[in-house]
Amino acid sequence: MPGVSVTWLGHAAFRVDTPGGKRLCIDPWLDNPKCPEAEKEPERIDLIALTHGHDDHSDGTLELAQRFGCPVIAQVELRGWLATRGLPEEMSEAMNKGGTIEVAGVKLTMTHANHSSSLFDERGPIYLGESTGYVLELENGFKLYFAGDTNVFGDMELIARIYEPDVAVLPIGDHFTMGPREAAVALELLGVQRCIASHYGTFPLLSGTPEELRGLTQVEILAPDPGETIEL
Repeated sequence: MPGVSVTWLGHAAFRVDTPGGKRLCIDPWLDNPKCPEAEKEPERIDLIALTHGHDDHSDGTLELAQRFGCPVIAQVELRGWLATRGLPEEMSEAMNKGGTIEVAGVKLTMTHANHSSSLFDERGPIYLGESTGYVLELENGFKLYFAGDTNVFGDMELIARIYEPDVAVLPIGDHFTMGPREAAVALELLGVQRCIASHYGTFPLLSGTPEELRGLTQVEILAPDPGETIEL
């Protein structure tokens, strides 16, 4: 069975190509300033998973889901709001923390994250539930932990204990999420040997860097260029 390919699409957007040939998109904001032009119009998507409702993660989801007819997995309030905007009302795609579902041969477990989840319109903020992370268990048993937007929290040790992820994808940009200092502690709690850096460098406020994190941990820090694919 082939391996696992992960492509960083800039900011917090990722494409995962699974050993079984499925293509997953996590937080597919493809209009972000770092996403290469060649990646802004994907050729196919089999599954979208959203960590929360902020537009720097969820923007573009409706168009992509309608174009490819793919499932969109999200926390129940966010998924319900998307249904009012044109997605089918499908409770099998609306889940919550601690739950596990299987879609397209991939098991997705929703985990806790410490952040917020909302959008704004002319009336003000729209509540979209809570922010989340995911553990993805692929067809060959390989497990990826996408932390989503979060700070470090002690229950990352429980994520390690229960799900035993092989690789963690952590935000490191600071200001809106944890920076390198907290990410280094998160890696201690998670016990992984490899980490993919996320949510940094998009805007000047996101000042954390992979180099700073490498100086704080012995874990291998993978920092692909936007559009670059790494094999895990």
